[in-house]
Amino acid sequence: MYGKLLRSTLLPLSSLLAAIGLSSCGTTSKDTHNKVLVSVRDQKMMLMQDGKPVKTYKVSTSKFGIGDKPGSNCTPLGHMEVASKIGDNFPSGTVIKSRRPTGEILKPNAPGRDPIVSRIMWLKGTDQANKNAFGRCIYIHGTAEEWRLGTPASYGCIRMGSKDVIDLYKRLGVGADVHVMRDSLDSLQPVKSYASVASTH
Repeated sequence: MYGKLLRSTLLPLSSLLAAIGLSSCGTTSKDTHNKVLVSVRDQKMMLMQDGKPVKTYKVSTSKFGIGDKPGSNCTPLGHMEVASKIGDNFPSGTVIKSRRPTGEILKPNAPGRDPIVSRIMWLKGTDQANKNAFGRCIYIHGTAEEWRLGTPASYGCIRMGSKDVIDLYKRLGVGADVHVMRDSLDSLQPVKSYASVASTH
C-alpha cells in the first residue's frame, strides 16, 4: 500500500521535473546571428550580424603571443564560442575576481591596477588547436588598463574597454562564434571594404 502510494506520488513528480527540464533546454537557443572576428595583427575585433559588419572595437590579445598550451598565457587561434556570460547589470568598472564581483569599482586607467572588470564572456574552443581554451579560462573581458588597448597586453584573454565590452555583451549571446585569426581584417571578404575605413566607435 505504502509502495503504491509512493509510486503514485513520485511518477507525476518525475514527469513534471522532466517536462520542466525539457522546456528549459528548449528556451536556451544558440546565438547564430552574431559572431566576432578578432585580428591579432590589427588588435581589433569586428562584430558581424547575419554576415554583415556592424562594429569594430579596439582590443588586446596576449603579450606572450598565440597558442593554446596550458600555462603559456598565449591567446588561442581559431573558432571558439561563448560558453557563458558573467556580469549582468554589474556597474561599469566592477572588479571581477573568480567570476564574482568584489564590490570594488574602478575608473578606466586607474593607476597600478590590472584586474578583470565589467563583463566576462567565457570562451570554449571548438577546434583541436584551441581545445584547452575553456579550461584555461580564456575570456573576452573588460580591462582597467584601457590605455594598453590596441597593443598585445593580456595574459591570454581578449581585453576590451569597459564601455565596449558592455556593448558587446548586450549584442552577443551564448553559443556565438568567436574567430581569432593572425591576419588583418582587411584581408577578409565581406569585411574588407568596411574594415579599411571603420574606426572604433
